[in-house]
Amino acid sequence: MERVTLRIPKQQIERVEHMVETGEFPNRSEAIRSAVREMINEQQSDEQKSSDKPTWVKV
Repeated sequence: MERVTLRIPKQQIERVEHMVETGEFPNRSEAIRSAVREMINEQQSDEQKSSDKPTWVKV
């Protein structure tokens, strides 16, 4: 696994910390990894949907 350093607004980190404190995630790293996985899956889903439709328009 690679290490990545990033800057996140305080309010967002506080929300992540709350999810860790309530047991939704074991730690901040896992919460952020989960968010990245979700973003990638969503993008892949969007790409599949757009590839099902023609990219050209008939006028």
